[in-house]
Amino acid sequence: MRPALPTRRAAAGIAAAMAFLAAAGQASAEPNAKQVFSAQHTAAALPAESLGFYTKGCLAGGAQLAADGPTWQAMRLSRDRHYALPTTVAFIENLSREAARRGIWPGLLVGDMSQPRGGPMPFGHSSHQIGLDLDIWLQPMPTPRLTAAAREDFPFRSVLKKGTFQVDDRIWNSRYRDLIRLAAEDAKVQRIFVHPGIKKKLCETAGGDRAWLNKVRPYYGHHEHFHVRLFCQPGSPNCTEQKSTGRGDGCGDLDWWFNTALQPPPPNAKPAKPKPEMTLADMPRQCRAVANAPAMGSTGSMIAATSTKATAAAVGLAYAPSGSIPIPTNRPTH
Repeated sequence: MRPALPTRRAAAGIAAAMAFLAAAGQASAEPNAKQVFSAQHTAAALPAESLGFYTKGCLAGGAQLAADGPTWQAMRLSRDRHYALPTTVAFIENLSREAARRGIWPGLLVGDMSQPRGGPMPFGHSSHQIGLDLDIWLQPMPTPRLTAAAREDFPFRSVLKKGTFQVDDRIWNSRYRDLIRLAAEDAKVQRIFVHPGIKKKLCETAGGDRAWLNKVRPYYGHHEHFHVRLFCQPGSPNCTEQKSTGRGDGCGDLDWWFNTALQPPPPNAKPAKPKPEMTLADMPRQCRAVANAPAMGSTGSMIAATSTKATAAAVGLAYAPSGSIPIPTNRPTH
């Protein structure tokens, strides 16, 4: 007896299943990009270059911000996220020094930058991948300075009134505005992300000279720190620029944030579909070479980059990139 042929619907189901399995097999053959880049704890021994876009790229020849400087301290050392393009490191050093010189801010607490070779992080950010992003805490560096151990669980502090989207004037003063303005006025800065409540406060207190407000963009979270993003820099021809912020101060665009974006979703709203995990094949082709490059040494013309893993060990900290360390909140709600 001849075996029964599958129905048209069954045949279509079989074909779809085979296509799914083939795609799954092909995807599994490519390494998970988060796993590849979070496993690297030294910079790549290549000329310094940003490769790709802020949310899909990597970093060659990264420089490491010193854990302590005259006017800054790097936070959460065990996360191993204080690498960047040398220009970005110099920007932090110069901003912190100028803010202190002008009496605006005694010292910066610097949060996440990029991983040693950039790329996607296992948790906490979707950007910060090409060495041009950095977080600055909305808290002055305390006196006495924080020890390396204390920086692991030093609490974040929101500048918003609890339960609202408005800035708390018991915390906020003109120095916060002046620090963000100082950063925004640097020609290397492409944009700065802050909570919509902070943008509103800046719009209300900026005064007559408002050109710098154009770079300050509202976004979810960012009420405990502000996020600075630099333009693609010379020497990085494979860096992909972000769309221009256009013209104007952006202060007329805040109603949507308060009336829609920051409101809780409707009870019957469907949850957002998770994005597929990025693989090495999804990234710029140069990132494969970055991932496989030897570790940067201490000789030659390239900047030496000592592993933060080793730095953490030297001060008695356990290397802990897993997310056990407090991280900023992403989206405050009522």
